[in-house]
Amino acid sequence: MEDQAEKLREIMRQKKSNKADGAGGAQSSDKNGAAAHGEGRNRKTRIITVTSGKGGVGKTNLSVNMALAYARLGKKVVVMDADLGLANVNVMLDIIPKYNLYHVIKKQKSIREILAETEYGISIIAGASGFSQITNMSERERQEFINELDALSFADIIIIDTSAGVSSNVLDFIAGADDAIIITTPEPTAIADAYGIIKIIATKYEPINMEIKLVVNRAKGAVQAKSVAERMINVAGQHLYIKVDYLGFIYDDPAVSSAVLMQKPFMVTDPRCKASICIQHLVERMDKNKIAKHRGVSTAFRKLFGR
Repeated sequence: MEDQAEKLREIMRQKKSNKADGAGGAQSSDKNGAAAHGEGRNRKTRIITVTSGKGGVGKTNLSVNMALAYARLGKKVVVMDADLGLANVNVMLDIIPKYNLYHVIKKQKSIREILAETEYGISIIAGASGFSQITNMSERERQEFINELDALSFADIIIIDTSAGVSSNVLDFIAGADDAIIITTPEPTAIADAYGIIKIIATKYEPINMEIKLVVNRAKGAVQAKSVAERMINVAGQHLYIKVDYLGFIYDDPAVSSAVLMQKPFMVTDPRCKASICIQHLVERMDKNKIAKHRGVSTAFRKLFGR
């Protein structure tokens, strides 16, 4: 299986090299507004997975609003809804997508055809229970699907909003990312579950090939958030021998729940609220922390779709 994956990566590298040589700088856009393949071949796509140990801690809100903050920095951003059971990125944005990943798996649509543009300058890929179909794919079908996902290389940032918990799909999405953001709240159960997912990452993936970052949501203030983060980081370092960076916190802000009811990102409904300012700070820190070696879109999804 590893030999096949390596051969696939070599083919994709060759394809990228050939297309880059023949592109001549020409670019075009499809109906979704995404730059055509020629642009994406030389672009380094940063893949960020957002996950949590338990549901209801603000994972999707973080994913969507981070995407908006990145877009405001001039980045091309795609949000992929990888919550296989309760996909809700499109619900938060009040969008009813015509197509989702299931249609790509069934070869009814291409990945670019299912990209849904939003009024906020980001694109989304709707999730689907069809992910379960991957387990029934032949080796050839899986490799074709990996090739299809490589079309997302036009993006600067891909943010993957996973389901909560520690299912194998969630862990594989984490393993394929450049950055894994673990979100928790100050509640003891949320902290325990967030530590649990960090523990599983530490024991399952050795060495750790991604940056693990912690965000504390619904904090009363910087002091409370820092206290929570320091406890988790110290325990992870002492007992798991794993480095976890504190990315920052998001205030417990009533503007967030109001935005959810309106099915709009809170960075749009109230860009000056405390939560919006926190998101801006998180993304600015992320953007300053450059990834030394991007693994590329095909490689990132290999664990999930190419096994």
